[in-house]
Amino acid sequence: MENKVPLLGMTLEQLADVARQLGMPAFAAKQLAQWIYTKRVTEFDQMTNISKKHRELLGQQYTIGRSQPVTTLTSSDGTVKYLFQTSAGGFVETVFIPDRDRNTLCVSSQVGCKMNCLFCQTGKQGFGGNLTVGDIINQVLSVDHAEQLTNIVFMGQGEPFDNLDEVMKALDILTADYGLAWSPHRITVSTVGLRKNIKRFLEDSQCHLAVSLHSPIHEQRLSIMPAEKQMGIEEIVETLRHYDFSHQRRLSFEYIMFKGLNDSLTYAKALVQLLKGLDCRINLIRFHKIPNVELDGVDMDKMMAFRDYLTAHGLFSTIRASRGEDIFAACGMLNTAEQEKRKTQGDDNNS
Repeated sequence: MENKVPLLGMTLEQLADVARQLGMPAFAAKQLAQWIYTKRVTEFDQMTNISKKHRELLGQQYTIGRSQPVTTLTSSDGTVKYLFQTSAGGFVETVFIPDRDRNTLCVSSQVGCKMNCLFCQTGKQGFGGNLTVGDIINQVLSVDHAEQLTNIVFMGQGEPFDNLDEVMKALDILTADYGLAWSPHRITVSTVGLRKNIKRFLEDSQCHLAVSLHSPIHEQRLSIMPAEKQMGIEEIVETLRHYDFSHQRRLSFEYIMFKGLNDSLTYAKALVQLLKGLDCRINLIRFHKIPNVELDGVDMDKMMAFRDYLTAHGLFSTIRASRGEDIFAACGMLNTAEQEKRKTQGDDNNS
């Protein structure tokens, strides 16, 4: 029996093709989109304004494509980490972060990651495959607090710009009137900076951009972030100068602080010089210790001094609160290698 095709992740035009092939009326595409993205149903029988005949035809060839989390872990600070299985059988983690009047969902775009940044646990996992647009949207629709979300950040597992086709499709559905109708200014996409896709994202999307910077010095950034070789931080910044971030769209730089590595005022001065004249903000992040990596975080006093220097010299800077560390949900700690291993062992045992 052939695998059924998921509707989740389809655009209005693609849903129109489905409706046409099944002999459904022309307005059925909008009905399908409303049931999938607005009413968020999980079964065709819930689509009460579509005839029983057409629901049966849909069920013969298609599936809605929703899947519930495999596991859920809740932190002492209220952060919730979800484990999802992808349509291809891999696993990704998604993190819900409540913070007063903001409820942020941190979504993944790949199983593992190719970037292999020294300080990131996801990179130690290696690369296990790209998520489909349906896999991405499913994370948004299937967490317990889906109806209460106020912000989405593509800062989970994977490099979004290394899977930009599917990420851009997801952004379209998230912001389209027929989809989830989110404002693009409630969505932030993070990247280490990939030459072939940074311009495409900036020109074809109005979502916020966050660049993982972590060092303003080429040689040092290269030593902890191999992607620096492909597109250096100076080239990234020069590219960004050609775009307008002075209105609603926001540009931010993520800067994890490592003890004795990038935490002195020498680096603060270099950041000021690098980003001079660019309309942006800097998010300072405490390093979360991961196994087999000889890096340490810095204390809050040092982070505050670093922040105060940047702010005094014209760079608006904040210290991001650390959330979910006790359940390995904090920045740089996501990893599904164990789930991938168990799945492989299970497949071997069943063969």
